[in-house]
Amino acid sequence: MAVKIRLRRMGAKKAPFYRVIVADSRAARNGKFIEEIGTYDPLTNPSTIKIDAEAAKKWLGNGAQPTDTVKALLKKSNIID
Repeated sequence: MAVKIRLRRMGAKKAPFYRVIVADSRAARNGKFIEEIGTYDPLTNPSTIKIDAEAAKKWLGNGAQPTDTVKALLKKSNIID
């Protein structure tokens, strides 16, 4: 089972809000997931990023692969280098 750390889109039309989740790579974007580890709100100024560092490091240590966008968010919040 390939596990990914990725974004799940929430919010209204033209007002996106994202949850950072850990999910099987075969699952749909807004489908079944394993764990929610944070949130990302791009509409605030500056963008709001709240990610549980312990949970993110645990999943990365277990082999979960972050998507490019999530990798950038993790770097911005100083969870990975």
